[in-house]
Amino acid sequence: MNLTGKDPLQQRLEIANWVVLAVFVLAGALIFSLKFTLGVLLGGLISIVNYHWLCRDVKKVFAHLTDRAKSRIMFKYYIRFGITAVALYFIVSSGIVDVVGLLIGLSTVIVNIVITAVMALSKKNCVEEVN
Repeated sequence: MNLTGKDPLQQRLEIANWVVLAVFVLAGALIFSLKFTLGVLLGGLISIVNYHWLCRDVKKVFAHLTDRAKSRIMFKYYIRFGITAVALYFIVSSGIVDVVGLLIGLSTVIVNIVITAVMALSKKNCVEEVN
């Protein structure tokens, strides 16, 4: 029974985002400095928040599909982009994080999507099922 009303793949991606971030932060804490680990953590949090924000915006637009749907989603995209840019500016300019760690953290959702896609495609038995 799906109590959240979300697609199972969506639920798996959301949970796996946090797992990938935890693995990245743990690896950073064991191998690198605190500054690097903090960069990974902040980058991962920004990435995951952006992912959830995008999902929410897309669901709202498709729930109330109108002629202005494209302009509405683009407006929200630019708002999200601007807020993320300002947050990243303050994080980088403060010097409290390592930029490489921040970039690795920002790639959390992308790494998760690639891993999920490879796992889903590896379960297919023949070429016709993949298409």
